[in-house]
Amino acid sequence: MADLELPTANSAPECAEDGVWLACIECGAVHAPYEGPVYTCPDCDSLLEVRYDSYPTFDDFSGRGVWRYAAALPFDEGVSLPEGDTPLHRVPRLEADVGVRNLRIKHEGMNPTGSFKDRGMTVGVRVAQELGVDRLACASTGNTSAALAAYGGRADLETLVLLPAGKVAAGKVAQAALHGARILEVDGNFDACLDRVQDLADRGEAYLLNSLNPFRLEGQKTIGFEILEGFYADEGRFPDRVVLPVGNAGNTAALYKCFRELVRGGDLAPGDVPKLTGVQAEGAAPMVEAIEEDLDDTRRWEEVETRATAIRIGNPVNAPKALPGIRETGGTAVAVSDEAITRAQRDLAEEGVGVEPASAASVAGLRELRDRGVVDDGEDVVCLTTGHLLKDPEAAAEAGSEPEPVPNDTDAILAHLAGKSVGGGLLGRLRRLL
Repeated sequence: MADLELPTANSAPECAEDGVWLACIECGAVHAPYEGPVYTCPDCDSLLEVRYDSYPTFDDFSGRGVWRYAAALPFDEGVSLPEGDTPLHRVPRLEADVGVRNLRIKHEGMNPTGSFKDRGMTVGVRVAQELGVDRLACASTGNTSAALAAYGGRADLETLVLLPAGKVAAGKVAQAALHGARILEVDGNFDACLDRVQDLADRGEAYLLNSLNPFRLEGQKTIGFEILEGFYADEGRFPDRVVLPVGNAGNTAALYKCFRELVRGGDLAPGDVPKLTGVQAEGAAPMVEAIEEDLDDTRRWEEVETRATAIRIGNPVNAPKALPGIRETGGTAVAVSDEAITRAQRDLAEEGVGVEPASAASVAGLRELRDRGVVDDGEDVVCLTTGHLLKDPEAAAEAGSEPEPVPNDTDAILAHLAGKSVGGGLLGRLRRLL
């Protein structure tokens, strides 16, 4: 944790503006936050982290949404739709089935564009305004593009989104298109798209708003504040573990930063920091590989495949921030099958919580870790679900039940419901096959 240790309060360097600066997580160099677009350390090309001259307590927070946490953000307000205040659902049947003391679902699909990405964009687009840029860009598996298009449109800025051709759910592409983004389909996977966006940013052609941008994670860390406040209000204690899907690992890094800031501010004891537990699909699991093999960084997976499109990523750029977060909090990482993800998606839907496949990975991972005995039955657990069911309607339709055709006759409908009809629907087709 030494390389990521937060500085003491009131230690702002000369380059800071209004108590905010950027610090390299590797070499420790500090940089001004708004002199020009900067995404990685100019000295060593490592990841940057936003730092402040003071750290928050819960008493510093007031208002609603992401900007309730302005005391822990670079500005008092941003480009807002608004976002945040997502529910912390109780799921009693799923809780009993998994077998933990408490299980809550933090449903980020209830943000304005249907995913957690809105939290990062409300801060990131505000920084873009501060820098005076006129074109925004991102690579995306879908949710980032929808959020950037909406917030870029709100700010009246040109928006480019680069998507892997044929690999993004239609609902997400439709969002980006309707919000006015210029959509470029790249012959390659997400990681190839990010390579191209980084090239554009390096040439000064666009302001990059993927989670490589450290300001994106400032908005996303507010998920952690909301989880801690909400769970404490319900139970009088903080959760033992937060389980979350991992793609580019931005949320893992952001939650770790949230917890460290609250420890430094004095409102979270080190022993009360939740264990960060990452979940990936088996076909795209470089973070799991790094945890299992005790690697300092991930190996890039050139070929990745999973129906959980939002986490179909082989080169998680925030791994250098996220891996220490998992290790230092006593967490772990696990890979799950697409079949387990679909089962978890159905289980959540039966509790009224509709999520896209990648979101359900958190619940699938929790179930796997319970089966392995890694998670105890006495734990309080929060599972993060990151995107709404309607983000990927095709996957939802495949996971759900089929429509059952019936005649336009009430008696016939009642007969069908009583199981007497064999003329149509799934039951009829099965009977005909038999």
